Amino acid sequence: MPNLRLQGCRSLHLNEDNGRFVLLAVLILVYLLCGAAVFSAIERPSELRAHGRWNGTLLNFSETFNISLQELNSFLREYEAAIAAGIRADALRPRWDFTGAFYFVGTVVSTIGG
Repeated sequence: MPNLRLQGCRSLHLNEDNGRFVLLAVLILVYLLCGAAVFSAIERPSELRAHGRWNGTLLNFSETFNISLQELNSFLREYEAAIAAGIRADALRPRWDFTGAFYFVGTVVSTIGG
């Protein structure tokens, strides 16, 4: 009967190349986490100030034009959805007419290649 050995923890042994890969992956992860912490610390206070100014503007507009904040926020959500769909209030021509579509296709082909 052949001698069967169980590999167990021995199969978890990393060779030098795999060890370097794992170390590199860990270092990249730590680098990304540190970068996220730095950007968050720098940008978050500015974002909070901007949000506060925006809330003040909304409140002022709501009081000036006698519109509830709920109605105003609902309108703004609809406006954001329209913008995301490509609808513009001051559009002189449709966004996806032939010339717009031709420009888009040219951009895709020149970026990705043909």
